Amino acid sequence: MSHEIVRLHQVAKGFNDGDKFHQVLTGVNLSINRADTVALTGPSGSGKSTLLNIIGGFEFIKQGQLLLNGSDTANWQDKHWSQFRRQHLGVVFQQFNLLTPLNVRDNIAFSLRLNQQKWNPWCDYLLTQLGLDEVKNRHVETLSGGQQQRVAIARALAHKPSLLLADEPTGNLDEKAGTQVMSLLTQLAKESQTSILMVTHSNECAAFMQRRWHLEQGLIHE
Repeated sequence: MSHEIVRLHQVAKGFNDGDKFHQVLTGVNLSINRADTVALTGPSGSGKSTLLNIIGGFEFIKQGQLLLNGSDTANWQDKHWSQFRRQHLGVVFQQFNLLTPLNVRDNIAFSLRLNQQKWNPWCDYLLTQLGLDEVKNRHVETLSGGQQQRVAIARALAHKPSLLLADEPTGNLDEKAGTQVMSLLTQLAKESQTSILMVTHSNECAAFMQRRWHLEQGLIHE
């Protein structure tokens, strides 16, 4: 039986913009099981990044229910969110968000250190599979965009999270580099049994995922 990582039930979210209120999500229902890979598409401003931020605990909800690993997050304190993000969550952004004073290896080891884990054979495997072996001691700002994004993926997967949230992970890459990154990302996630929820505008990237959801007018359409 699949283990459910994420469940949203009737989640609504809106924002005040000056004196106007914008309803972004109107009643989202979804569930993601272990090792599911899902592409989330939809027009700009439809709330795709907001949905990712809610699941990651970076934005909060007043309406609806969010369960993570079967636990209702309504009463979670900061320490619960920190523990979930540290142990179970990986995040890959369009902007890479690497730690520029550090080299490749230290960037990848960052999530391990947060979990009091040491560098291990899985990390060596990530370096090899992502083609980063020869640059592991280089500072990340000396790398190409494609290499930087691969470092970001290695860092996100180093602690074998149960869930990876990816927001336009190939948005800053050319088509060839983007396809390479997607191929590696999905292969490595499969090997670590990591679920993926990925926001993308690219049909090519969406095709790498098992399922596709479309977010429009505040609702998810499969």
